[in-house]
Amino acid sequence: MRMALLVWEYAWMVFCRWTPKPANRWRLLVLRMFGTKIEGRPFVHQRARIQIPWHVTLRDRSCLGDRANLYSLGEIEIGERATIGQEAYLCAGSHDFDDPSMHLVTAGISVAEDAFVGARAFVMPGVHIGHSAVVGACSVVTRDVAPAAFVAGNPARPTGRTRSKPYVT
Repeated sequence: MRMALLVWEYAWMVFCRWTPKPANRWRLLVLRMFGTKIEGRPFVHQRARIQIPWHVTLRDRSCLGDRANLYSLGEIEIGERATIGQEAYLCAGSHDFDDPSMHLVTAGISVAEDAFVGARAFVMPGVHIGHSAVVGACSVVTRDVAPAAFVAGNPARPTGRTRSKPYVT
């Protein structure tokens, strides 16, 4: 596995990081070659970072913004039309701090359709972000986010506002 990760790192650096935004199809091809499950035509910014591409699923018209980071030690699924803002960090792995040896623990993350994760937000392992939910910029999401909810802060909490209807483009 370490060799596959090394090959992946170099492949992304050599074949994708330098590409202009319109070269999205090329980046999707490279991601597919490394096992990313892709439906339709999502957008992946050339400076997005994906740790383990074979643990990632990208649905139609989902978007990974500039320097978005998918630390995909566990499965990460991005739903249709969902957006992961610039420099957001989805972390699917952590350590068991109750165990003296602090073993690695992984848990999947799912971002449902039409959801939005704001710039520099941090999403913890095992979190599900519901349909049409909005995560505010710089928020730390430690628990599931209900559909159509707006959450913000550290830790992220509901703001009392809800999304009346999903964005349709």
